[in-house]
Amino acid sequence: MKKVLVGMSGGVDSSVTAAILKEKGYDVTGVTLNLTGDAAKSAIEDAKKVTEALGIEHRVLNLEWEFKKNVIDYFVNEYLRGRTPNPCVQCNPKIKFGLLLDYALENGFDHIATGHYANIEYDDKSRIYKLKKSETSKDQSYFLYKLSQSQLSKALFPIGNFEKSYTRTLAEKYGLPVAHKTDSQDICFIKDITHAQFIENYLNKKAQSGDFVTESGEKVGMHKGIINYTVGQRKGLGISWECPLYVSKIDADKNLVILSKLESGYKDKIKIEDTNFILPCDINSEISAFVKIRSRFKEVPCKFFRNSETTATIVFDEAQKFPAPGQSAVLYDANGYVIGGGTIV
Repeated sequence: MKKVLVGMSGGVDSSVTAAILKEKGYDVTGVTLNLTGDAAKSAIEDAKKVTEALGIEHRVLNLEWEFKKNVIDYFVNEYLRGRTPNPCVQCNPKIKFGLLLDYALENGFDHIATGHYANIEYDDKSRIYKLKKSETSKDQSYFLYKLSQSQLSKALFPIGNFEKSYTRTLAEKYGLPVAHKTDSQDICFIKDITHAQFIENYLNKKAQSGDFVTESGEKVGMHKGIINYTVGQRKGLGISWECPLYVSKIDADKNLVILSKLESGYKDKIKIEDTNFILPCDINSEISAFVKIRSRFKEVPCKFFRNSETTATIVFDEAQKFPAPGQSAVLYDANGYVIGGGTIV
C-alpha cells in the first residue's frame, strides 16, 4: 500500500484530496504546515477536524522560519525593488514541494499530494514528467512551473480536473466539516490589510513618498511609496490628467513612479530570468508557444528563445500591455502542457 502525505490547509480542496486518496486505498496521513505562527491556528484546527472525520493521522510541520526566509522576505524585497512578486510561485518549489517533500521522503512516504488544480503525466517515450493545465477555470499550473522532474515524480493532484462546485459536492458526500468553508485569499500570509500595509508593519517603517513623473520627466504628483504600485496600475493613483495614466515603470533607486499613456505600455517582447523548463528546449532555437504573463490573464501566442541556461526572450505575436517586472511568464504548448517559464525582467 502506497503511503501518501497530504498537505492539508484546512480548506475544501486539500480535504477532498485526502478523502479521495483514502477511498482509493492509499495509506493517507495529513500534514498542516505552520507557516505563520498564531495566524495558522485556525487552519491547523480545521485540518485536524477533517482528519478526525476521515479517521487518518494528522501532523503539524513547523516551517515558519523557512517560510519567512524563502517567501515573505522575497515578497517584501521584490516590492522594495519596484517589482511585483509571485509568492506562490516561490513557495511551491521551496516549501510545499521542497521541504515538505523532503520531510515526506525522510519519513517513509512514497508521495505527497495537494489540492492543486493541475495535472501530472508521465511520458514513457521521453521518460519525463509533464505538467498540464487543468481542464477547468481553476487551473493553477501557472504557479507550479518551477517544479523539477524529481518533485513532479512524487506529487499527486487528485482533483486536478474538477470544477470547484464538484469539489464542494464531494466534500458534502464525504461529510467533511469544511464543505462550505469559503476559499482562502490569494496571499495566505496577508489578512485584512493591503500588501503595502503588511510590508510597512513587517519593516516597522512607513513607505517613503516620492514623485509621480511622466516618461519625459515632468512631475505630475506625489506617490505614497513605491510598494503601493505595480506596473499597469491605473486605479488609486489620484492623478488628474488630460488622459488616463498608467504606471509604466518603478524606479526604486530614485523613488520615482513613472506614468504613461496606455499605448506606451504595449510591449512586443520581454526578457525572463531565473528560468525553469519542464520540457526539453534547445538554447538559441526559436520555439512557438503560448504565454501567460499574469495568473489571471489568458495565454497568448508567442515565440521564445532560450538565451542561456537561466534566461530567455519571449516575442509576442501581438503586443501585450504592461508586462510587470517580477511577475512570472509561463509558457505552454498547444496541448496545454507547461513548457517552462521565468521571472519578467
